Order: sequence, then structure tokens, then C-alpha cells
Amino acid sequence: MRRTVALRVLAALATTATGAAVCVAVMTPQASAAVGSATGFATRNGGTTGGAGGQTVRATTGTQIHAALCNRASSSTPITIQVEGTINHGNTTKVSGSSCNTAADVIELKQISNVTILGVGNGATFDQIGIHIREASNIIIQNVTVRNVKKSGSPTSNGGDAIGMEANVRNVWVDHVTLEASGGESQGFDGLFDMKNNTQYVTLSYSILRNSGRGGLIGSSESDLSNGFVTFHHNLYENIDSRAPLLRGGVAHIFNSHFSRINESGINSRAGAQAKVENNYFQNAKDVLGTFYTDQAGYWQVSGNIFDNVTWSSRSGDTNPAGPNPTSNTSVSIPYSYRLDPANCVPDIVRQTAGANKGIRTSNGSCTPTNPTSNPTTPTPGPTTPTPGPTSPTPTPSQPSGTNLSIGAGSDGSSKASGTSYGDVRDGNMSTAWSPSGSTGQISIKWDTATRVSRVNIREASGAVGNVRSWRLLNHDTGAVLATGSTAGVITFPATSLRKITFDITSSSGTPRIAEFETYAG
Repeated sequence: MRRTVALRVLAALATTATGAAVCVAVMTPQASAAVGSATGFATRNGGTTGGAGGQTVRATTGTQIHAALCNRASSSTPITIQVEGTINHGNTTKVSGSSCNTAADVIELKQISNVTILGVGNGATFDQIGIHIREASNIIIQNVTVRNVKKSGSPTSNGGDAIGMEANVRNVWVDHVTLEASGGESQGFDGLFDMKNNTQYVTLSYSILRNSGRGGLIGSSESDLSNGFVTFHHNLYENIDSRAPLLRGGVAHIFNSHFSRINESGINSRAGAQAKVENNYFQNAKDVLGTFYTDQAGYWQVSGNIFDNVTWSSRSGDTNPAGPNPTSNTSVSIPYSYRLDPANCVPDIVRQTAGANKGIRTSNGSCTPTNPTSNPTTPTPGPTTPTPGPTSPTPTPSQPSGTNLSIGAGSDGSSKASGTSYGDVRDGNMSTAWSPSGSTGQISIKWDTATRVSRVNIREASGAVGNVRSWRLLNHDTGAVLATGSTAGVITFPATSLRKITFDITSSSGTPRIAEFETYAG
């Protein structure tokens, strides 16, 4: 039974940079500020508890987040900020106070401690607004999405980092978040998860990092070696060019993560960094481990990993991949306890648990997701709360009515097997089909102008029905997930106006063969 807590609501005021008062709802202290507890290096150095034991504040704008920080008795007074809705440039301004140091157009966690930011209700999305942690300690960020943060173009925020940490940061736990961009540096984006200038004791867990040129780094240059003691576990790195992650000095522990479509280089250990890399699943990727783009070597200890359709460059100059058949060149001691899932189930367990709005589920160490203990400050999956994550409809066998909008449209994809074509999915012919070059891949339908779509029909070719095991349907324009599921067929979702829609196959039991990718307005 969900525990009910009586809350006493107070009116609290803080002042924006323009002098306007901001009203914040402040609740009485709760027993816990976040769901569950960290695993990894965030548990060391005194541990990471965030705002546990402090007041709870509800915020629906970035300005209200800043006001909650500024209204505290001191910069170290514990606080949990429950966030719901879309945080963007239009609702994020600087707020002044004796317990804060905020700025406009970024979520500023500067010179503070003992804070939890927790996505609740229908979810929290930081749209083109980055989260900046500077000279801060004991910070938890859980169950939020941060997307499309730019360092060039318009609007800009946080130097292009989705979450960035710098300057004497200690004990940060980032959990069940989705960090995503829509391209690389040439499109104005930078890193999804960056740590530099003496940032230590960090855990990134059960999170998704995708569609970016740069996944993230530890250390801003070969001379910035004061960072480290970072744990990465049960994360999905998907469609990342490089820095997945980049390690300059320090110690990192990377386990039970799924790396899919790493396009140039993955775990880049350099400048004396030491990485323990165990029970991960690397898939459809290139140079997933090694020392790249420098002559200053890093080191790794490897065990239990699976390399599925991974290609390796030849060693030459500053390109030094660990494979094929990677072997250890150091030994890394891990000072905390943890449970390992077998690598062969990592794609499935990460698919079920990683990212925002998944119910903050975790693994029990035996390839099985578990639900969190009920907590009054967070959404609990069930009839009284929204369904976690995107709708996962059961495809129906009935043929949609109306005009198939794919006929006459364009198409492209992530790869195509020999003898197949992207155009085969929109030719109205069930005897032709597209297949990816591996066991997973993306196929898209695109139009010259925005087109309203609310239903698609994914028709597998004869002899391949049932090969698709898990998928996501994406609004390619924004990166938003329209639906997820485990069986191809008819998929319905709220009507969306877009120029490109993508069917992303994330696992399969055999070679996928998509005969038709039909799209309909209703």
C-alpha cells in the first residue's frame, strides 16, 4: 500500500533577477529524497544522499527550481525539488538569494550541496536547457530528460552539455535519466555527460545517452587529471560518434551497459586513465575500447564482455584499439560491492530499466527488472499514476484504413543489407524488403513538409515474421519516442505532425526483414 503522508504547505518567496517574487510550494520534511540508493563510487567519500531529510518543493519551471534553492536557510540545507513539465529558456531565469548562485538559461547548481532534483508525475523534460553543477557536493538527479542543449546556434545553454560538472564537485548520483541530442558539434551540440576540473565520486546509472557526437568525458584536456572515481552501470549508449566515455586520468568502472551503434570510438582510456570494463554488451559498433586521438596511453581491465558485430581499426599512430579480442593491460581495484548481470541479458535488462519515465526500475542481478519500493515523493507504477515511459501498445492485426502516406514519400536508414533497399518499405510490394546490415537498425519514412501521422503498420516479410523482438518508434525531427514494443504490426500513438518518422529495431531473434513501413493520418 502506498504510504500517505500529511503535508503542511507553506508559501515561500524568492526574488528573480528582475525583482519579481516567485511563489514556491514547500512541504514538510520527508524520510527519503530519492528512490533507492546509489551503487558505485557515489557511495564513497561519505556517500550521496542528496536532499534526504529536507523539505520537498514542487516546480514546473526553471525559475521555480532556482527559487527553491534560493529560499533555503543556507546553501547546504537539504532539499528535494520535484519537477514536472517542460523546463525551457522561456521559463528559466536568474533568481537571487543568500543560499544560491543561479543564472538565466541554465539550471545552475553552483556552490551548493544536499540537493535532489526528481522528475515526477507526467515527467520532467529540460528542453534545450542544460544542468550545470559547479563547486557543489551531494547532488542527486533522477528521472528526468535533458535534450538538445546547444553551445552554438540558438538558443544556447551550458556550453552545449546536457549535464556538466566542473570545479571541485564531489558525490553526484545521476540515475534513470535520458540525455539526448540531435547531432554533433557541427550541429551545435557538445557532450551529454561531462566531468572536469576536480570532479570525483560520481555514479551514472540506468540512463540513456543517444544521438550525439559526444557521449561524455572525464577531464577536459590531457593536463586535467584531477577527476575520477566514476561508475557507469546499466546505461545505454546509442548512436554516439565518440566519447562513450572519454577518460583522461582517474579510475572508472563500467559494467552492465549496452553500447549500440558507436560510430567512431567508444571507451577512450587515455592519459593514464584506468577503466574496469566488465559484462557489457557492445553491438554494431566500431573501436569500442582503446586509446584514440592521442599518444598518451590509458589502461583497462576487461572481463565478461560480449562483442557483437564490432569492427576494429588497425593500430597506427594515435589509433590504438584494444581489440580484436581485447585483453587486460592493468588491474583495477573496486572498493564497493555490486551485482553483475550476465552480459548476454544486458540489452534486454537495459531496455526495460534505463532512462526517464520507466518507473525507476532496476535489475536484481539475475536479468530481472524490479520495481522500487513505494515512496510518497515519486510516481509509483500502477493505476493511480501515468504509465511510465512512452506508450507500449500491443499491435493489432487489423489493417489501418485511409491512404498509406508512405507511397510517394522518401526513405532512408542506418544501414542496408546487400540486395535490399530503403525504398523497398514504401513500394507497396510485399515481395521486396529492407534489412539492416546487422541484427538491429533504423528505417525511416520522410516527407518534404510536415505530415500528420497517428498510426503505422510495420509489415515483416514472409519467412521473417516475429524476427523483430523490440523496437522504438521515433519522431526523428525531435528525437521523441512515440511508442515502444516487442512485436511488429499496427502501432497507434497520439497524432503527431512531423517530417520524418523512424522505426528503430533494438533487438531481434533473426535477421529483420521489413517489407512495408506504412503510415497513416488516422
